[in-house]
Amino acid sequence: MTTGPSLLYLVKQLELAVRASLDDLVRPVGVTALQYTALTVLERHDGLSAAQLARDSFVTAQSMADMVRALETRGLIRRERNAGNRRELLIRLTGEGRALLAAVAADVRALETRMRAKLTDEQAADFRQSLITTWQSLS
Repeated sequence: MTTGPSLLYLVKQLELAVRASLDDLVRPVGVTALQYTALTVLERHDGLSAAQLARDSFVTAQSMADMVRALETRGLIRRERNAGNRRELLIRLTGEGRALLAAVAADVRALETRMRAKLTDEQAADFRQSLITTWQSLS
């Protein structure tokens, strides 16, 4: 019996296709797909440490340090002292960062719609739940 490509291979192929499409989509506003991801993480959970933002954005601490500098220089994020721990800097999304996300939101939704175009609503819901469950299995 031929089984076809492994699930690991297929997940990686999907990730690469999504990342290439997302890079093309956000390039006109001057960010990368990884920077866009970090901004969306902050949109959902504003005020994270760089270490937490790195974990939630799937990059190394060193990559995040470089990314934070670039995003801060662009005015898309700001760093501020944590009132509860003065040694810690928290990263917050600025109004400019929120405006950038709003500017590409419709295109990002269209990309997701295109990605799931051949799935029924039930299949898309099952796919989402399967991704969550398999991710949790590895976390």
